[in-house]
Amino acid sequence: MVETLFIRFGSQAKDSIQWLILGIDTQEIIASGELKNAEQLHNLTDKAHQRKVIVLVSSSDVRLKSLTVPAKSQRAMQLAVPYMLEDELAQDVDSLFFAYTNLLENQAGNNCFTAVVERSQMQQWLSWLTQANLKAKALIPDVLAMPLATNKNSAIIFPSSVGNQIILRQGLWQGYTIDENTWAVISQKLTADEGDEESKNIEIEAYSPLKGSDNLSITYMPEELPLALLARHCPDDFNLLQGEFKNKDVHSKALVNWLWVAGIAICALLLNVGFKGVELMQLTTQQQSVEKQIIDEYKKAFPQVKRVKVSTIKSQLKQKLSQLGVTNSDDGFLAMLLKMQPAFAKVPALKPESLKFDSKRQELRLQAVASDYSHFDLFKKALENLDLTVKQGAQNNQGDHISGSFSITSNPSKSNSSKKTGNKNSRGRS
Repeated sequence: MVETLFIRFGSQAKDSIQWLILGIDTQEIIASGELKNAEQLHNLTDKAHQRKVIVLVSSSDVRLKSLTVPAKSQRAMQLAVPYMLEDELAQDVDSLFFAYTNLLENQAGNNCFTAVVERSQMQQWLSWLTQANLKAKALIPDVLAMPLATNKNSAIIFPSSVGNQIILRQGLWQGYTIDENTWAVISQKLTADEGDEESKNIEIEAYSPLKGSDNLSITYMPEELPLALLARHCPDDFNLLQGEFKNKDVHSKALVNWLWVAGIAICALLLNVGFKGVELMQLTTQQQSVEKQIIDEYKKAFPQVKRVKVSTIKSQLKQKLSQLGVTNSDDGFLAMLLKMQPAFAKVPALKPESLKFDSKRQELRLQAVASDYSHFDLFKKALENLDLTVKQGAQNNQGDHISGSFSITSNPSKSNSSKKTGNKNSRGRS
């Protein structure tokens, strides 16, 4: 909770303005005073800093009406009210502003409670606040801030430099503010409106010395500063600032700057996420392309396989290698196949039927078929040119093709001779 600055407006800019600051507990009066007119409102600007501002307006400018409206929805009810009151109101309903509150049905069965004020009067009050750089949280008719007495009226005299006023509350949603010099006439009218003689006594709890007719039963309450009394009983369930006059959230400069920074940070984050997303999509596309190439190459090597998954290719290759005799992770088999690839390319007529690799001896046994014996000789020479040691096995004529075998190992002679040459050279130099 924060301290609250209460301000009471009159009808005209020339009317005096009372103000009061209540502490957090809403009991302690911190400061109070009176301004000569609305032009001096700027004197309250500093006092409003970090305080809630509540404005009480004279109920002489506000009519409280209770109605029974046969409508199913709140919106339909509010649309109907101006035209239901059109004959009672002196002004054109289009020039009036209607504010509503949610109250339970009263004893008369009324289900709609509205406060009617001229739109120009609302605009004038708000213009005073704007010129003084004040922001009010609520505008409340002063009569609704009077104590609500059970089956009684409550009244107080509100002093003013241009003439005292009497605020009279007659019930939950009834009351008015009048000039003190008209009170005698109004008090007689109050008793006359009550009907028969037995019901003419009207009970009033008065917080100021109050004169009246003999039919008024006045109970004097402890006198109190008028604005302090209103401040301590000010309602929080009704506000004239609604509809077209509803407060719009205005952020401080610091908050606006933080919002800009936060906005820029969010934009940067979104851009970064966007770039990362595009990059991820590109990497995903590349991965899918590579996976497709792996699958295509695997199917080309093993055409009998119909369904292939990238996640299982490694295990399937290990299985194929184990069938060829490769039982460890040595890459000699693959290195040898890679080295033999030019020989296969040079003699395409020779087709391998089976491969077996002895990892201990680093020896590859190849069973192949060809249409002529010469292809075996060409293939043997091609392998020897690749610095491989080749032992050619028996060849068998099987009608339309020739079958034969090879035992292939890497030739260590070249590497050994290079080592010996290097040793000789080193001895010569020494």
